[in-house]
Amino acid sequence: MAKRTIKKAVLAYSGGLDTSIILKWLQDEYGCEVVTFTADLGQGEEVEPARQKALDMGIKEENIFILDLKEEFVKEYVFPMFRANAVYEGEYLLGTSIARPLIAKKQIEIANQTGADAVSHGATGKGNDQVRFELGYLSLNPDITVIAPWREWDLNSRTKLLEYAQKHGIDIDGKGQEKPYSMDANLLHISYEGEYLEDPFNEPENDMWLWSVSPEEAPDEPQYITIRYEKGDPIAINDEYMSPATLLARLNEYGKKHGIGRIDIVENRMVGMKARGCYETPGGTIMLKAHRAIESITLDREEAHMKDELMPKYAKLIYNGLWWSPERRMVQAAIDATQEQVEGEVRLKLYKGNVIVVGRKSGNTLYSEEHSTFEADDVYNQKDAEGFIRLNALRFIIEGKKQPERIESLIGIQEECRIETGKHTVCEKVKRFFGFGKQRSKKKLGE
Repeated sequence: MAKRTIKKAVLAYSGGLDTSIILKWLQDEYGCEVVTFTADLGQGEEVEPARQKALDMGIKEENIFILDLKEEFVKEYVFPMFRANAVYEGEYLLGTSIARPLIAKKQIEIANQTGADAVSHGATGKGNDQVRFELGYLSLNPDITVIAPWREWDLNSRTKLLEYAQKHGIDIDGKGQEKPYSMDANLLHISYEGEYLEDPFNEPENDMWLWSVSPEEAPDEPQYITIRYEKGDPIAINDEYMSPATLLARLNEYGKKHGIGRIDIVENRMVGMKARGCYETPGGTIMLKAHRAIESITLDREEAHMKDELMPKYAKLIYNGLWWSPERRMVQAAIDATQEQVEGEVRLKLYKGNVIVVGRKSGNTLYSEEHSTFEADDVYNQKDAEGFIRLNALRFIIEGKKQPERIESLIGIQEECRIETGKHTVCEKVKRFFGFGKQRSKKKLGE
């Protein structure tokens, strides 16, 4: 394929080996001017050294962008996601997924500001991030050109990357020693993939975990904290009001101390393969538990249940890189509408990897002690339940009178439908459904 003519490209640049190689490769393969963009999302590493590395590779000072995005990341991306209680496949709190739309947005903004006609990223052709970045780019600028080096070059091994770096004089941190895992971090989480973890039966080594102590080594005494909510977002811990990023960082400290937020999962990537990943999300794990607790007393039953039905779809949209899609915005509007009355306090006990809700209160509570008490009350007539039950049973009553054979079938199903097959009892109707004949039905299952 002929190379596209590119004048200027904005590269998502960390200053590490891979993106430094991409920077040089863009200059050589496309002959274009390169703008570097480094995002500080609270990953816990210094980002300023990326500036000097870019300068050393010939990038002009005015073409180097290093942005502190921690507050915007938490307020505009993490908090909206947690209003939905979003969890992918029952466990993953979407720490990597939710960072990509913000990075993509800033790349497009910088491209517009600098007159760049292309953007580039370092995601491989196997993973989810290539899709998340590029769906973001094209949603925000349909005319932008996307350069994905891992889908174009032949540097498809660590050895080739190191050889390329040595040939072109690219500084290699740690004298070429690669990290034991593929890792990604931001203020919400840190992830680990690859190497020893590629066998899903291998238990993660304890020294892999960087953001939390093991639950076994956590303090023997529990710690109590209180989180205050307003319109579905946490705003204070123990009556100390904080900015979104500061609050999440504080929750991370609590979670780290008490061994909270570790998971080890095999997830279904959007490109089709399964991947094993380990994640630490200490503050997010605390926040999810607290948010569900405050919702439990402030949301109407059907509102809460419908929200829970929407959640898996919402989580999948984020996982699949569809943050900027019309459907995600539509679902977000519905979720945010439910959060108007979600305010109050949740008291939590943190202990050896566990987050335990021990109290919740709100000025908007729907919990009525006088209705739910086991003592005598003057507000609830228990006789009303009889009519409620009979109305809900009306369709059963009608069917039972019109089709009495149904009742006989239900009552006699053990004697009429079941046959003995060795140690197993199998319904003859089920066996006929799956094509077993009478002769075969007498055999033991599995024969």
